[in-house]
Amino acid sequence: MTHIDDVAFASALAEYAQQWPDERATVGLFEELVGDAGNPYVRERIGGHFTASCWLVDRSGERTLLTHHRKLGLWLQLGGHADGERDLRIAALKEAEEESGLPELRIEPAIFDLDRHWIPEHKGVAAHWHYDVRYVVHAGEDEAYTVSEESHDLAWRNIAELVREAGTDPSVQRMARKWLARS
Repeated sequence: MTHIDDVAFASALAEYAQQWPDERATVGLFEELVGDAGNPYVRERIGGHFTASCWLVDRSGERTLLTHHRKLGLWLQLGGHADGERDLRIAALKEAEEESGLPELRIEPAIFDLDRHWIPEHKGVAAHWHYDVRYVVHAGEDEAYTVSEESHDLAWRNIAELVREAGTDPSVQRMARKWLARS
């Protein structure tokens, strides 16, 4: 049975593919997962599942809020598991609010970035694929964040510097380039 959110998601993926034609192969992987007979929105699907993240920018649009991820030990965008939520925008916004403590966040409707990445085995959970769907989220007036238990730390980082900084996660650099190209 096709779910209404799956139809909207498939449409959003098609729009993303038009905007980023060089990422067509990646989009195809996400489209295939949407059509999976199992529920790809729950973490229990060990063959791979959707996650939702955000490119959280400050009011000036010059900085993004990154987390020093507790499990992976990397500076990454905020995000996490969909936990059954089929509208990944809702999941991304929820993760942004929970992980940053920031009030009055606003999310853009279009997909900003897609990233399929391998998650190693951790505490008895088998290694698996994350199909991460990323949205732009804008901070409100209050930019004083709170570090959650999922992070070692949070930091506002200059987006232009992330493009050039050695050691920055390649997908974070890609999002920084995309953000600077649209500004």
